[in-house]
Amino acid sequence: MKALRIYAGPKARRHIELNGLLPQDVSVVPGAAGGPKGLILGPLDRFVFGQWLAHGAHEVHLVGASIGAWRMATACLNDPVPAFQRLEDDYIGQDYELAPGQKRPTAAHVSERFGLSLENFYGGRVGEVLSHPRYRLHIVTSRGRHLLGREHRLRTPLGYLGAFITNTVHRKAMGAWLERVVFSSQEARLPFDSRDYRTRQVALSEANFRPALQASCSIPFVLKPVHDIPGAPPGAYWDGGITDYHLHLNYNAVAPVPHAPGAGLVLYPHFQKAVVPGWLDKSLKWRHGATHFLDNMVVLAPDPAWVKSLPNGKLPDRTDFTRYGTHLQARVKAWGAAVAQASQLADEFQEWLEAGGRGVAPTEPLT
Repeated sequence: MKALRIYAGPKARRHIELNGLLPQDVSVVPGAAGGPKGLILGPLDRFVFGQWLAHGAHEVHLVGASIGAWRMATACLNDPVPAFQRLEDDYIGQDYELAPGQKRPTAAHVSERFGLSLENFYGGRVGEVLSHPRYRLHIVTSRGRHLLGREHRLRTPLGYLGAFITNTVHRKAMGAWLERVVFSSQEARLPFDSRDYRTRQVALSEANFRPALQASCSIPFVLKPVHDIPGAPPGAYWDGGITDYHLHLNYNAVAPVPHAPGAGLVLYPHFQKAVVPGWLDKSLKWRHGATHFLDNMVVLAPDPAWVKSLPNGKLPDRTDFTRYGTHLQARVKAWGAAVAQASQLADEFQEWLEAGGRGVAPTEPLT
């Protein structure tokens, strides 16, 4: 395997060594925040949800933040393969108008355009997402508290400064500024223990699906927050990645559904090995290691050496918007080439599965 590396927590690794990996072993699939980096997972998404996991008959929880929420919601559509292709095409082709003298579009403009794109993408199909016979969707958002309870040109920057300082001292204490609000379909239980951080759960419905999904993707100062989502506590809702960047959640504390098949594993197609807790933890390297929360997790991630073979020697990311500026076609070409190369990730995962999860390449410890 030249492109894909497979990491597993101790419980997951023992299970794979004895039994390999089968669709019925998987109870949870997370989708990380990370903007354009998530594009690299498109071929894996099409294989996992279009072929491999589709053969199961058991309940699977899909947990997503930001672009990960968009991906997981797309997996719940009746025919996910062309839907994932459209997501990829829409994301790669996004373009925003710049006023004279501006280097970046306004947050209001980006929010308006993104809201329209979600409306077009899921128009008439929200019912498919909410009533999927097997998948239970959980959209993660960050709800502002106190200074961050409403967007304001002065209070919002001050609130995020407070959140940053507080988070540096203790992650859980950041709950004074921002709380995790999870919108869940079909009254599903949370597939993780939420006592690690201030959390609320809200029923996902036709009325709040698009506002919740847009909120989960609303990066502060890049998009506007979504205020007062129907059925949820009032306030400003921002990107779910702020509280849960890579969804480093306590999956290990929740037992599999009684009498359900499989081992209750978490299958995580991810764009890197590290599962970083919150967006504000990106620079806090001591929080990037695996904890016992991830003991039953299997991470599928690109090999760092393979990543260097991609255009610009890296994954697509938000810096490319400024790197390419108004040269839309150049960015589209680079991102499209990266996604095309990422088909190797799906091919190698399929080969590994066909070998019974053994023999082609061993799993590595998730550390």
